[in-house]
Amino acid sequence: MPANHPQEEVTYASYLDLDRILSAQHPRSDAQDEMLFIIVHQASELWLKLCLHELEPAREAIAQDRLRPAFKMLSRVARAQEQLIQSWNVLSTMTPHDYSLVRPHLGTSSGFQSAQYRLMEFILGGRKPNMVTMHEAVPDVAEKLRAELARPSLYEETVRLLAKRGFDIPETVLNRDRDQPWEKSDAVEAAWVKIYQNPHDHWDLYELAEKLVDLEYHFQRWRFGHLKTVERIIGFKRGTGGTAGVGYLEGVLKEVFFPELLSVRTAL
Repeated sequence: MPANHPQEEVTYASYLDLDRILSAQHPRSDAQDEMLFIIVHQASELWLKLCLHELEPAREAIAQDRLRPAFKMLSRVARAQEQLIQSWNVLSTMTPHDYSLVRPHLGTSSGFQSAQYRLMEFILGGRKPNMVTMHEAVPDVAEKLRAELARPSLYEETVRLLAKRGFDIPETVLNRDRDQPWEKSDAVEAAWVKIYQNPHDHWDLYELAEKLVDLEYHFQRWRFGHLKTVERIIGFKRGTGGTAGVGYLEGVLKEVFFPELLSVRTAL
């Protein structure tokens, strides 16, 4: 065999780069539960990486009116979100005493600072430009977040597709300020009403709507799991990153990415 065949040297460990992955846990205390805390958050970042890997081409496919490949990618994101949700069940085995041994070693670090979480939120349409500020210490990350704010969100591309398909979407909606959260539009809701009342005439758009509802549903379940886990472990203390803890998490539970896809259920 030719000597330049790299496949000959590939092993399970080398392909997955396990040496680096399994040596990336560096507990700062002797607490038994710190390893749990680190691994749950590291695994969550890997699932977020997969979500981003699928969401960006899914958005591009929607913009190009290629919905079938978008469906597969969006379904995969929803399954990855289920893994993120389940991670709270593992972390919730940590008791208040267990966490009290770890917390002094966390400094000001917080999941609130996750750039990948923020990017996923931005892609789905939860646009909060002031959130970029906390990432300015890493210029590449801050620039990536700012670039995302300048792009149409996943839902904006979906609404643009409705306009391309002949639905009456006002120019004020199509040319909205992209770096702001989506505001509910009666015209967009009316378009979804037509689709939901006649799914057989608009089956792919109907299916796209339900894929997006899945993402919203799972994202809210993830937020709720976060809220209840924090409440269970630290009660109503402030978070390590300076957030209001449970109070902040209760607030974000009220935020939605695709308001018309929820309100259309009442309008039908």
